[in-house]
Amino acid sequence: MYKDMVTLQTMDTIFYEAQRQGRISFYVTATGEEAINIASAAALTIDDLVFPQYREAGVLLWRGFTLQEFAHQCFGNKYDNGKGRQMPAHYGSNKHNYFTVASTVATQIPHAVGAAYSLKMDGRDACTITYFGDGGTSTGDFHAAMNFAAVMEVPVILLCRNNGWAISTPVSDQFRSDGVVVKGQAYGVRSIRVDGNDALAVFSAVHFARKMAISESQPVLIEALTYRAGHHSTSDDSSKYRPIEEIEWWKEAQNPVARFRKWLEGQGWWAPTSESELREYARHEVLQAIQVAEKVDKPDLAQLFTDVYDVPPSNLIDQEKSLRESVERHPHEYSH
Repeated sequence: MYKDMVTLQTMDTIFYEAQRQGRISFYVTATGEEAINIASAAALTIDDLVFPQYREAGVLLWRGFTLQEFAHQCFGNKYDNGKGRQMPAHYGSNKHNYFTVASTVATQIPHAVGAAYSLKMDGRDACTITYFGDGGTSTGDFHAAMNFAAVMEVPVILLCRNNGWAISTPVSDQFRSDGVVVKGQAYGVRSIRVDGNDALAVFSAVHFARKMAISESQPVLIEALTYRAGHHSTSDDSSKYRPIEEIEWWKEAQNPVARFRKWLEGQGWWAPTSESELREYARHEVLQAIQVAEKVDKPDLAQLFTDVYDVPPSNLIDQEKSLRESVERHPHEYSH
C-alpha cells in the first residue's frame, strides 16, 4: 500500500509538471488523498466494479494499470484505451473493472447503484463502489441514487471524499448539515465517517463496508474526511480562494503518505534507505513512461467516427470527409 501511495504521489507530481511544460493539455492530482485511493482499493477485490470520479487514479494503479498505460492515456496516443477521445486523466479499463471517468459531476453515482442492482439480481459475490467529492453531494444525482440504493437494498459502497472544496466552493457554502454522513442516515443508508488521511482507518472502513454490502445486500455510505492539498486541476489556482498557509499546514501536518510512513517506521518495517530507493525508482519509471508515450503516434482520424453507430450515418461520413480535406489543406497544423 505504501509503495503505491508513493508511486501515485510521484506520478501526480511529474504529470502535473508535464502539463505545465505543455506536453499534455490537462491533469488532475490526488495530492492529499493518496490514502483514500490506495487503502480503499486494497480493501476491494478485482471483481468489485469501480465507478470513479476523476481523483481516483490510485485505485486503478492498485489494480495493475501500468504507468505506461497512464502515460498513453494522458498523451491520447494510439495505445490509449479511449483512443484519444477523452481528456487526459480520464482513465478507463474494462480489464480492471474500472469504468471510464466522466467530468460531469456525480453522474457515476446512479450508474454504480444500478450496476449493484444487477449484481444483486445475478447473485454475484461482489459489490460496486463509487467515489465522489463533497460537491457531488450537492447534485440531484446523489440524492436520487441514495434513495434508489436504500429502497432496492443493493450492494454498493458510496465513498465521499469530503476534501472541503468543490473547486472554489467550500462546504460551508454547500450545506448546513453535519458533513455528509448524516445524509446517508436520512435515507436509511448505513453510514461511516472516517479519517481519510489515515490509510489503515480507510482500509478498515471499506473492508467492513464491503462485507456488509455483500452479505446483507445493503448500501453503505462512507464519508472520508480529508483535504484537497493540490489545486482542483491544472485549470485552477486555489491560492485565489484559500490561504497558502492553510494548504501548507495540511501538506505538512496531515500528509497521509508521511503519516503512513511514520507508522511503518515505528513498526520497524521501513527505513530511510528504502524510502530514497523507492522514490528514485518511481521517478525513473514515470519519466520513462512519458518519454515513450509522447513519441507514439496519435490514433487514426477514423477513430473519431467509430464505436457509436453500426453503420455511420451520412452526416458523420460528410464530417469525416470534410476533416480529411482540411488536414490535406493544412498539413502543418496536424501531426502524426
